Amino acid sequence: MEHPLIRIVILAVLAYVGYALLCFLVQRTIIYPGRSLSVAGQPPDLPDIHPLWLTTPYGHVESWFLPATGSVAGDRRPVVLFFHGNGEVIDVLPDQAEGFRRMGMHVMLVEYPGYGRSGGSPSEEGITAAAVAAYDELVRRSDTDSGRMIAFGRSLGCGAACALSLRRPLAALILQSPFTSTRPFARQMLLPGFLARDVFDNRKALESYGGAVLILHGTEDDIIPVGHGRELARTVRRGCLIELRCGHNDCPPDWLEFWRIIEGFLEQEGVSGRK
Repeated sequence: MEHPLIRIVILAVLAYVGYALLCFLVQRTIIYPGRSLSVAGQPPDLPDIHPLWLTTPYGHVESWFLPATGSVAGDRRPVVLFFHGNGEVIDVLPDQAEGFRRMGMHVMLVEYPGYGRSGGSPSEEGITAAAVAAYDELVRRSDTDSGRMIAFGRSLGCGAACALSLRRPLAALILQSPFTSTRPFARQMLLPGFLARDVFDNRKALESYGGAVLILHGTEDDIIPVGHGRELARTVRRGCLIELRCGHNDCPPDWLEFWRIIEGFLEQEGVSGRK
């Protein structure tokens, strides 16, 4: 007769395997909640928003080009590729990008496949392809300075920014609430890291990146703990970590200070849009 302890072990193993399989199958639903956000059928008809559609192997992806404040046609300016968090869409970002525009920089808000009006479905490969397509679109423009291309990422968007740094030259990286990779989050759920389908290995990317990196992270962040930012800061060849007294969704606590820090960093690196 089968020993009761053996039966319990078998049932526990089967339960864990079932749990792991379920998590593997639904992980993209967990990672990309913003794909379910509703947006208007058309982007807003505003003079400072210029929608552009990017062609990628993963579907047509929307992006918005926002010119620098006070710029005129043919005025070559640095440009920021802005990659948002996993629970956002580009429709909510224009106000948040104003700080860059006031510094005299163009901004490209890049949507993710499956988000908003974009086709396809989100994945690491699809988001990376959208980032590369946005970059390539910008360098073809006569009003952008291809030598001063900066990637800004927030939360999940840090994965897009770091992935782009491996594929295209960037003058600087700005990472808000970044993560080392998604593997530690799998382990927090008592799962092996290899089950992560979309890894976004930002630590590995920053090991290869030779440009300047600014990392901003909340010390009270309970979604992506500040330890991720600290580990990435130890990884970069040239850069700094600014710790802010805030969590994840209330970061930054002071927008004026936030933009002051970023502007100082960009001016120090010689890539600011100020004339």
